Amino acid sequence: MAACAFRRSIARQLSEVLDLPPENLIKSISAVPVSRKRHDADFQLSVASIEEGGSSDCLAQDLQLRAQKLAEKLKCDAVVSEISTGPGTVNFTINRELLAKTVLQQVLKDGTQYGTKSELFSTVPKQKAVVEFSSPNIAKKFHIGHLRSTIIGNFIANLKVALGHEVTRINYLGDWGMQFGVGFQQFGDKEKLKSSPLQHLFEVYVQINKAAADEKTKKLAKDFFRKLEEHDEQALSLWKEFRDFSIKEYTRIYKRLGVHFDEYSGESFYQEKSWEVLKMLEDKGLLQKTTKGTGVVDLSEKKDLSSLSTVIRSDGTSLYITRDLAAAIDRMNKYNWDTMIYVTDRNQSSHFQHLFQILKLMGYDWVERCQHVSFGLVQGMKTRKGEVIFLEDVLDEVRSRMLENMASAKTTKEVEDPVETAEKVGLAALIIQDFRGLLSSDYQFSWDRALQSRGDTGVFLQYTHARLHSLEQMHGNEPVTDINVACLQEPDAISVLQHLLRYDEVLYRSSQDLQPKHIVSYLLTLSHLAAVAHRTLPVKGSTPALAQARLCLFQATRSVLANGMKLLGITPVTRM
Repeated sequence: MAACAFRRSIARQLSEVLDLPPENLIKSISAVPVSRKRHDADFQLSVASIEEGGSSDCLAQDLQLRAQKLAEKLKCDAVVSEISTGPGTVNFTINRELLAKTVLQQVLKDGTQYGTKSELFSTVPKQKAVVEFSSPNIAKKFHIGHLRSTIIGNFIANLKVALGHEVTRINYLGDWGMQFGVGFQQFGDKEKLKSSPLQHLFEVYVQINKAAADEKTKKLAKDFFRKLEEHDEQALSLWKEFRDFSIKEYTRIYKRLGVHFDEYSGESFYQEKSWEVLKMLEDKGLLQKTTKGTGVVDLSEKKDLSSLSTVIRSDGTSLYITRDLAAAIDRMNKYNWDTMIYVTDRNQSSHFQHLFQILKLMGYDWVERCQHVSFGLVQGMKTRKGEVIFLEDVLDEVRSRMLENMASAKTTKEVEDPVETAEKVGLAALIIQDFRGLLSSDYQFSWDRALQSRGDTGVFLQYTHARLHSLEQMHGNEPVTDINVACLQEPDAISVLQHLLRYDEVLYRSSQDLQPKHIVSYLLTLSHLAAVAHRTLPVKGSTPALAQARLCLFQATRSVLANGMKLLGITPVTRM
């Protein structure tokens, strides 16, 4: 990794002056973000980060003085051409030709692995990770609420795979409940089920929920669920039919989203094992019966039932949390994972707190390695037909709006399959709008903002990628290797190189907090820098040496842009 070589070189010199091992200094040396103010420096060392006890006791004035004293002891060399100070920092400017040569060689050599081989990850052990995400309820159409879980889980899995971890993607279906069976028995139609399964099952779901207040319906629903748990043949047959229809429909939608799973699991898989869990809870003295006949686990510190979790209903049927306990234990036995991540909306935070607390009480220390990645709600997502309920309506809408925009745009190139291109660009628009902020935040969805071709949007990323790809094709489409780096000394070229240098730090940051916003922000800045460079550094009409050097810079930019987009779950388009 280009940045690693430079960090190491700076760390070696610092280590002699500070009498600290170079490896202790590497993470304190960070690439300077490119800004419109145009900093010349490429790396900076925060003096506070190497002080004993940190910066809390140090005044800004003291830090500035220490930075100046440290800078005076350092010398420029073949790698560092200039050393300066900022507020509490020592700044390092890399020899400009060496910067261009090292960065471009590294990007083109590492290809899809650029940034992932960085020594920033050297202390991060390779792990077996289980990521559970999406997890819709069977017999219901894919709700828009599941979009966030699906794309966030996909991003986390993609990132972990790119960093060399072994990942198992699990779709844990809500496939064990009481409404759908009795609902279909009352309101279902076999012919409608065959022609439009999930639409019809949704209609049934709406009707059964309306009738749910009726005591007779409630009793029928409970009876059906008990029959399921007792393996009644007719109830199981109906349940299996719904499950098969649902998975077939979901798989089609996942294909549109570019998402895949290693395992389709579900609550039904753990119905039997949930009884084993209840037995274990009982044996450990953790299961208590209430006066109502429900089975609970006391989670309170004082053991006064001020905080509890219900694990079995009064009629003896299992609950969601009981099956989740069984699933967690089974997955550890099956995959021997190092980390397990659940991706759901924040309304389920309390459920996961209870789940993790019970596992800890049961003596499973590995629960410390379980993580709940929660997210906020999407507000104001409407199609032209009105308030949106189903994901497929959104995917259809974004595709049709993109087709309209492509048809009316003057810059649109002729593409082989405009519908497929519109789908990929539209999906990029949805993903980038979703990933721009903190995952835990709610956000207001806006079609106009999401589909702008300029500005910080997924459409702009796709447009930049297609434009750079077109530039490569126009000039031979061959990887450029032997270039004269002295031709890349213009400020706009240096800005792109400085930004490419930072990619490993951005990946590292996202890997630490599992937030895609760092990568999104990085790619949007890269696209803006590329747009400026495309305008000010023409390939066409330049001397052969200059054209080759610039083409190499644009190739490297497109390569890193494509890598980052794929991590986010976006398929880059080559024409639009």
